[in-house]
Amino acid sequence: MKYFDIHSHIYIPDYDLDREEIIARMKVEEIYTTSIGTDLETSKKAIELAEKHENLFASVGMHPIREILSTRGFDIDGDHPLGISKEFETLAQHPKVVAIGECGFDLFRTPMEHMEEEKKFQKKIFEEQVDLAVKYGKGLMLHSRPSKGSQDAYEETLAALEARAKVDGSKVFGNAHFFAGNQDMLKRFLDIGFTVSFTGVITFTHDYDELVRLTPLESIHAETDAPYVAPVSHRGGRNSPEYVVETVAKIAELKGLDVEVVKTALIANAKRLFRLA
Repeated sequence: MKYFDIHSHIYIPDYDLDREEIIARMKVEEIYTTSIGTDLETSKKAIELAEKHENLFASVGMHPIREILSTRGFDIDGDHPLGISKEFETLAQHPKVVAIGECGFDLFRTPMEHMEEEKKFQKKIFEEQVDLAVKYGKGLMLHSRPSKGSQDAYEETLAALEARAKVDGSKVFGNAHFFAGNQDMLKRFLDIGFTVSFTGVITFTHDYDELVRLTPLESIHAETDAPYVAPVSHRGGRNSPEYVVETVAKIAELKGLDVEVVKTALIANAKRLFRLA
């Protein structure tokens, strides 16, 4: 294991023509990834792939955007907003499932007049997945996308996690995927034992430089979020877990550390996050 892309979506149709070839190349380069589910269907697909390949793991969960859920037949207004809790509970116990999510708050497109209603709705979905993670000893893979000009999604996520951490302590753990919060948010995540991850975006913008430098080496991860946000050498094209190599190199550059030191640390971080031997 030389690299671990902790967040990708390699099960989606973008890879239907060459998925096996990509995974084969990843095996040669000793690159591992976790395929992140966004609903029941994609969570099952992530598991199916992970069962076939030793360098793939899976995360199962529900993305917070209401439109995604409502168009796929879920009971979003019931007492159990996932609507399929028992099925997710079964998936969560699969040996190759290493996390719950991606889950959290996405308020980016929420009209202000619906903001409070949407926060309440997404909080129900999120808290149910936190329950699942705590019950089965899995980490959370967090998705937080604030409305424009604010940090509201991070505020909501942290408020829920900080309250839960007071009750369950270290049983509440995980990673803030594609971290784009401010320094205060970073400190609050670190204070409750969470990690943060950065994508290939850091290879073509300086917006995240200081956050990368401030994050302790033992609390940082590299991810691709493939097929989205390809690094600079592939910008505008389809991303791939293979390209996590570039994100790791950029983290090393920003921290002023030897890339081999960073590679070793990030593998250890991924193993710790996902509770891998």
